[in-house]
Amino acid sequence: MDILNTIQSALGGGDKKDDLMSTVMELLGGQGGLQNLISQFDSKGLGDIIGSWVSTGQNKSISPDQIKNVFGSDTLSGIASKLGVNVNELSGQLSNLLPDVVDKLTPNGKVPEGDILGQASDLLGGLFGKK
Repeated sequence: MDILNTIQSALGGGDKKDDLMSTVMELLGGQGGLQNLISQFDSKGLGDIIGSWVSTGQNKSISPDQIKNVFGSDTLSGIASKLGVNVNELSGQLSNLLPDVVDKLTPNGKVPEGDILGQASDLLGGLFGKK
């Protein structure tokens, strides 16, 4: 399944696409960007999972519970409230979406230098039909 199908499956269509895109951008564009996200996973003992997304090999899956562990209930509750979904639905969507997004942002198996937020915006904008 390609990333566009993954996103469409996770979202189920509708107006939530833009909001979920913004959420992913926030997670990738926070202080430290992708490197910070990798550090968050490492600190929770899940460095091997996100490392598989960055590398050129097969992506390891992540469960919704692991997503909750990485981001914490306060962060996910705030995002879920903003999106009008429950935390379980959000963590399920992120567990489907994040591996492919990180994989696509690191096509050479390395965290890119430069404007990762701009690169993510271009990638996700294209996937959501925005130019």
